Amino acid sequence: MRYRTRVTAPAAALIATATALTVGSPAFAAGRGNGDETTGRGNGTEGAETLGDPVFPSLGNDGYRVLSYDLDLAYDPTTKLVDGTATMELRTTEALTRFSLDALGLDIRTVRVQGRRADFEQADEKLRITPARTLPAKSRVTVCVEYSVDPSRAAAPTGGWVVTPDGFAVCGQPNLAHTVFPCNDHPSDKADFTFRITVPDGMRGVANGQLVCTERLDGDRTAFSYRSRSPMATELVQITVGDYVIKDRRGPHGLALRDVVPTARAAALEPALALTPGLVDWLEQRLGAYPFETYGLLPCNSDDPNAFDFTGLETQTLTLYKPNFLLQAESKIASHMMHELVHSWFGNSVSPATWADLWLNEGHADFYGLLYRYERGWPDSLGLTTMEARMKDTYARGDQWRHDSGPVAVPNAADLFDSQRYLGGVLVLYALREFIGEDAFHAVERAFLARYRDSSATTEDYIAVASKVSGQDLSGFLRDWLYGTATPRMPGHPDWTVTPVNPSLTVPHGRTGGHYHDNSGTL
Repeated sequence: MRYRTRVTAPAAALIATATALTVGSPAFAAGRGNGDETTGRGNGTEGAETLGDPVFPSLGNDGYRVLSYDLDLAYDPTTKLVDGTATMELRTTEALTRFSLDALGLDIRTVRVQGRRADFEQADEKLRITPARTLPAKSRVTVCVEYSVDPSRAAAPTGGWVVTPDGFAVCGQPNLAHTVFPCNDHPSDKADFTFRITVPDGMRGVANGQLVCTERLDGDRTAFSYRSRSPMATELVQITVGDYVIKDRRGPHGLALRDVVPTARAAALEPALALTPGLVDWLEQRLGAYPFETYGLLPCNSDDPNAFDFTGLETQTLTLYKPNFLLQAESKIASHMMHELVHSWFGNSVSPATWADLWLNEGHADFYGLLYRYERGWPDSLGLTTMEARMKDTYARGDQWRHDSGPVAVPNAADLFDSQRYLGGVLVLYALREFIGEDAFHAVERAFLARYRDSSATTEDYIAVASKVSGQDLSGFLRDWLYGTATPRMPGHPDWTVTPVNPSLTVPHGRTGGHYHDNSGTL
């Protein structure tokens, strides 16, 4: 979960000046059609520099899909710079004379396509790559980009790096992963990931997934290699370097739990970390088996209030947290820990097909996080102790939120992480449960997760699954709740009323000074 809007820094502050390199020897395959035999420029197109996302229309690129990323990063604590090599395997969907990646704030040194140097240019947030010969349609292509980056120059909130006294972590959601590595930065293009992180001895590098290799290198350095067993969206990548200790424990059914904890804080954070097995067990009873190979927490080693402006971020298999949040009592933190854990199912295993589908992530995370809170009798931030009471309060705000932030499933970049996507999403799910009954609702949830596991899904996909599983056409009911400009009647609660809109409230709920508070009801 993330609670801020993107504010793009001036391009000159982040975009490195790149000089096009001389093309080397001929590339791997001639273009199809009547291409020039000297240049290898066959018939083909320049891949589109967008995937047409309704919230971030410039994000992503077309003409190919990414099959895998291999990220090899080396951190120098003296200069505090990162040298990186990103190797991607693509599959073209059409013949390409040029294609692009998303990249911002990265000093690109070389680009190779199938081992051969390729021309490239950096423009705005795109890295445009021109191979020596046209890439045939439906072909597998290896692209290797060597680059360096200064994390402090591309730090949050305008970049995806979190700088700490002893290293860094990353936070790519929603559209900042391409400030960490060149990529097709859109959740609809999930891929396999491997990582190799080289650090001086005494430091540790950690990434998503499981540790597969540790290498001792010359110069008193160590390389840590990780592999994610399941495909991942770019926004969910986590790479961290610092003075960490790894705390291993077992969850339900022998699930490997792995926490990455600042060494000096390990004892103080243990009470919070010890809650995870119980949280996983509670959620598995409702949503089915945990979908990944491991889970754990990463309390980032920074007390800087400006290091990042959210409490937790669901990077896949390793949730990033502000450490001081986790030092509180269980009643203050466990509901939100549940929220972040829910994202392993809704948001990570099943990613949003577009950013307009974010309510599927945040609405579900808040729904189960609040259920967990109320089962334990912990009052929420409003002093309420039941889901019914909280939903009645949220229902009363419905028209105002639709006026201020649009319908639940119609966000824009400025209000993407407003309360409407969180508690507004909970209200939709609550209405659905009231309408079809609890047993049918749980069947819908599990069917949706099974159908779209390891892929991406749209709001319309959820509506279709709900209609099929419940045995009734729910398209009109759910579309009214998700896209309507007025709050529908709540099933089973004819006495609930909506407060009339006050047009003089010009600041969207939960927003102050251009930045967002934590809008989750679990806090």
